[in-house]
Amino acid sequence: MSHKFKVGQRVRQARRPGSADGGSAASSIFEIVRLMPEERSGEPSYRVKSAAGERAVLEGELTLVS
Repeated sequence: MSHKFKVGQRVRQARRPGSADGGSAASSIFEIVRLMPEERSGEPSYRVKSAAGERAVLEGELTLVS
């Protein structure tokens, strides 16, 4: 499986059910900074950053910001 998003694109992380972050819409917008290897499940992952810092996320958790 290949990566759907590219470095430099802005994406929104879908809020997970039961998430306690309660953040604003802006806090869920990230920039792709690195393409990472696929997880064992075969799903691509990414390193993303926002004003709050960096994190690793799975492709299924992201949508492109228009």
